[in-house]
Amino acid sequence: MTKITGGEAAYRVLKANGIDTVFGLLGGSMLELYDAMYKDGAIAYVGARDERAAGHMADAWARMTGKPGVVLGAQAGPGVVNLVTAVAEAQLAYSPLVVIAGAISRCDHAKDTFQEVDQVALFAPISKRSVMVSDAARLPAMLEDAIRLANSGRRGPVVLHVPRDLFAEAVPANDPQPVNFARPGPAAPDDVAAIAELLTGAERPVIFAGGGFKWGRGRDALTALAEQLEVPVVASTGHADVMRHGHPWFAGQAGPRGNWVASRLTKEADVMLVLGARLGFNSTFHSNDYVGLQTRIAHVDIDGSAVGRYFPAEIAVQADARLTAEALASTARKPQTHDWRAAFAADMASLRAERDEEAQIATLPIHPRRALAEIRAALPEDAIVTLDTGNTCLQAADRLAHYEPLSLITPLDFGLVGFGLAAAIGAKAAMPERPVVAVMGDGAIGYTMIEIQTAIQYQLPIVVVVLDNEAWGAEKAYQQEFYGGRLLGAEIQSPRFDKFAELCGGQGIWVNGPGEVGPALTRAVASNQTTVIQGKIDPKALMTLRKDLFKTVDQD
Repeated sequence: MTKITGGEAAYRVLKANGIDTVFGLLGGSMLELYDAMYKDGAIAYVGARDERAAGHMADAWARMTGKPGVVLGAQAGPGVVNLVTAVAEAQLAYSPLVVIAGAISRCDHAKDTFQEVDQVALFAPISKRSVMVSDAARLPAMLEDAIRLANSGRRGPVVLHVPRDLFAEAVPANDPQPVNFARPGPAAPDDVAAIAELLTGAERPVIFAGGGFKWGRGRDALTALAEQLEVPVVASTGHADVMRHGHPWFAGQAGPRGNWVASRLTKEADVMLVLGARLGFNSTFHSNDYVGLQTRIAHVDIDGSAVGRYFPAEIAVQADARLTAEALASTARKPQTHDWRAAFAADMASLRAERDEEAQIATLPIHPRRALAEIRAALPEDAIVTLDTGNTCLQAADRLAHYEPLSLITPLDFGLVGFGLAAAIGAKAAMPERPVVAVMGDGAIGYTMIEIQTAIQYQLPIVVVVLDNEAWGAEKAYQQEFYGGRLLGAEIQSPRFDKFAELCGGQGIWVNGPGEVGPALTRAVASNQTTVIQGKIDPKALMTLRKDLFKTVDQD
């Protein structure tokens, strides 16, 4: 019987499942797996400078390809622990991340061994499953289970801990086949009929669309449904790319991070069809300020536990968003809502006029909304945008333009800072033919700036736009509004990140004022080089989001 190493057996499983790129940081805990990748060469490797960043890269790769993103925590102990932030992010973004985590050898367990930590327990609360492999012969099957679980149902991360000795142990040669995934179908015919009847009788209908259309590759189905019914569509937070920017039935992102038109629609609607979304905190604050108290809701999501959880659902269905939209398109009739449609069109014209006015703000330093307007105008239609978290990106959430499917990647519910740069690299690895632009604040890029070198080394050119307000903007806004302007820790001094990009072998562009951001972005994209564009923005142009957190603070 032919024997191979456990590392090669694991490699064969990845290859059989169409994983053509993995991310990680080299460590001594799984060199046999690295050696198998080197010998065969069918799987590309992107080596980050920090495991957290590698995890974000794999997360973004997964969101773009629909396959599980694989990250190698190749050093037991500290290397694996560094992945905690990325795994928590993937868990709250419902992103199918598979972590192959190195662990100390079996003979050393529970001996206070060098770098020993209870990795299984550490990841258990922040993943779909955290499990230790104890038998080398079981490694291929358990890796297949991890791939299946990560990409089944509501997706999420799975962490597979593999002791060092298992990668080296001889196991029977395997010939793995691709893992098959069971996916939910459309809503049942009776449910489709009930939803169609509810929509047809509505006076103020709206469709609330979420990430289910991105995972299900359902943009065309959503667009067709909106056009047939002539019903406005709003997007859940972080999914402003579910429909094409500028489509006449698309209102953009709703909720506290959205625009006033979309938020008015969800609050004033008498009927809301929720497809592929949870109506979760990030999109609604769980508040009737964003979802009308009297709104009748038909709620369809792949995760049955999310349906009707935060707002009562008159019709509650566990099903696939795209397939349900297709079924409704062949069943539902256009509601007679002329006044509602006319009001929506007028509101969208007003919103566009406001955005046009923002594009003319001529203050120095640059107003962030002027910078965002220039970015919006300069973005190629096939661009992928990654956003970070923070005050500037809060303002960016509904102010950029997304034309092609799968054009926006954000941290979603974990809301961590430092996500955007690494995510851009992962997106570029998944879609090398598309330009990728990360929009970040000066604080955010400081977390992962060394990954600029990763982009350059692995020839994954990205553009990073750093809007520099010399502050942790969100917290500074709270200290100014609720704590009498008593600033402590809010103001920061950052280096010239554009110069740092040049030191790494990339391109740096400094912008001085209004009218320079857009041309700089156009130039950077055309150059096909990893480029950092940096410019000062108005430090006073801040906004607060979570006002509910500070209602009892003494402001004297």
